[in-house]
Amino acid sequence: MNALPVPSCIVGESPLWHPAEQALYWCDIVGRRLHRFDPATQAHRQWDFDSDVACCAPRAEGGLMLARRDGLWTFDLATGSASKLAEPPYDPAVERFNDGKAGPDGAFWVGTIYEPRDKPAASLYRWHGGVLERVAGEVTVSNGLAWSPDGATMYWSDTWGHTIYAVQGGERRVFKTFPRREPGASLDSYGGRPDGAAMDAEGCLWVAMFEGARLLRLSPTGEILRTIELPLRCPTMPCFGGADLRTLYITSASEKRPPEELAAMPLSGRVLALRVDIPGLPAHFVK
Repeated sequence: MNALPVPSCIVGESPLWHPAEQALYWCDIVGRRLHRFDPATQAHRQWDFDSDVACCAPRAEGGLMLARRDGLWTFDLATGSASKLAEPPYDPAVERFNDGKAGPDGAFWVGTIYEPRDKPAASLYRWHGGVLERVAGEVTVSNGLAWSPDGATMYWSDTWGHTIYAVQGGERRVFKTFPRREPGASLDSYGGRPDGAAMDAEGCLWVAMFEGARLLRLSPTGEILRTIELPLRCPTMPCFGGADLRTLYITSASEKRPPEELAAMPLSGRVLALRVDIPGLPAHFVK
């Protein structure tokens, strides 16, 4: 396991291995920045924005789809120009877009985070055909979007609720729940809460456990098949990359972490990379 030779993020998120470019993209939400790294040349690029940029997805027409606090945008990588597609369907003072991905249906699925975190007021949206529709709600921090290899099951997490859901045919069921941290308990005894996720070719879900300093591989029935301990406290999302889709990239956060934690875990906020035996699934495109 190693860290990419790129700047640290405040809240690194949404790693995307672009199958056509063979390059990795990711966002720094609070840093309002989009990053690109080419492993073959070790070249790094970044673009700055004037609004929090939560996630990205490749577009079939070229460029990327971006979900920012101020709405949905297309982004031209060659010129650096952005065009707004939709206004935010929420009050930006208390809510913003969070985890989002292109689905096997060619739509852009994106959830929100309700920042006061005092009630389940966040939602999941679907952008397709020029229409942004709300498809689900009653969560506090929408996260963890991933699809089974056959596309029939969508996985979706409420990070604050410590719960992963499986959605089939529009029906939502609890897939996996995790224990909450007891008041006053040490982080060393806390397994974390489910943040971003990625699907492998065998139909197993890889989940970043925020504040748990670990990555889990879950079977289609929710059994923990593998635990990877990480050298940072707050991993945010994994994705599979490389020509064989067997390099696992993991973004992380350093925001509001205690100074002693950052001193003990200096890779906080960095992007980690490690090789795995099972390949992942290629990213879908927004059509």
